[in-house]
Amino acid sequence: MIDDLYSTRILTLAANMPHAGRLTLPHGTGEQVAKLCGSKAIVDVKIDGNSRIADFAQEVKACALGQAAAALVGEVAIGATLAEVREARDDMLAMLKYGGDGPEGRFEGLRAMKQVADYPARHASTMVVLEALVKAHEEAMETWLDSCVLGRPTADAIPGEDPIEPERTRRVGQA
Repeated sequence: MIDDLYSTRILTLAANMPHAGRLTLPHGTGEQVAKLCGSKAIVDVKIDGNSRIADFAQEVKACALGQAAAALVGEVAIGATLAEVREARDDMLAMLKYGGDGPEGRFEGLRAMKQVADYPARHASTMVVLEALVKAHEEAMETWLDSCVLGRPTADAIPGEDPIEPERTRRVGQA
């Protein structure tokens, strides 16, 4: 059965991870560690004016299953919305723990990890990249909201967005 888990497809995916590395001045960074095995993913994202991922990089130290999942995510992350990323994470978890069908749409390729469902000790390592991606995208959205709503431009403004002029931003306690 272990041969089914570490199939040629899984091993090939693990060996060819797209967008490996880190971004310079990301809008958001997420990190996730699987406590049971120590698998770790750090994901950096930049988002565009439509809150979609415009750039993506990942640093993944995980078993072949975690790396294969990261490869599948890396192929399709650019262009994803936060709602799509959250849905993919939730669908992936449902597939692994409760027999769900798995992610649909842009993240449908993650269904290739369905056989991991039979190995609960491997669930966390398979999920690290999606969890880190959700955190990175959420942080990017918070950064964007801070820069727009509070008039605090970030070090690397979000593409397609004009910084708010400080004199036009009302501060708390001011008329």
